[in-house]
Amino acid sequence: MADETPETEDTVTDDAVADEAVDAVADEAVDAAKAAAAAAAQALDAVEAEAARELPATDEEAAVPIPGAGAPATGKTAPEDSGPRANRRKVREGIVVSDAMSSTVVVSVVERVRHRKYGKTVQRTKKLYVHDADDSAKVGDRVRVQETRPLSKLKRWRLTEVVERAR
Repeated sequence: MADETPETEDTVTDDAVADEAVDAVADEAVDAAKAAAAAAAQALDAVEAEAARELPATDEEAAVPIPGAGAPATGKTAPEDSGPRANRRKVREGIVVSDAMSSTVVVSVVERVRHRKYGKTVQRTKKLYVHDADDSAKVGDRVRVQETRPLSKLKRWRLTEVVERAR
């Protein structure tokens, strides 16, 4: 029995050394992870700053507030980690059908969907009333439009660009 006691003490000593080694490796891994997180945060800040410089807001409605650029007009403070909002407005492409109204065009948008029961591809056409502030679009032009707030009873879209002029 006296022989078993020294073996247990050696095992306890070996376990303590192993625990210290594991703790040292874990501390190094934590330090490396913290350094990597700091580097990633710095790179993200640089990318956001560059993106803010490259994309000047030309349209008040499409302008995205830049974090830290100033206090909101409402007096409420935004959370610190909230970045620029993603633009979730729908974008469609279609053909101008009518330009008879002032600063408004009617755009025909074709949507291809599969029939629920039969599986055949079906074309569905919608006519969108689009705000064209400078009356640049003419009948037959292929245009890109973007969803916006209601501008009138029927207008919920605005012209973003004329993709192709009519021949």
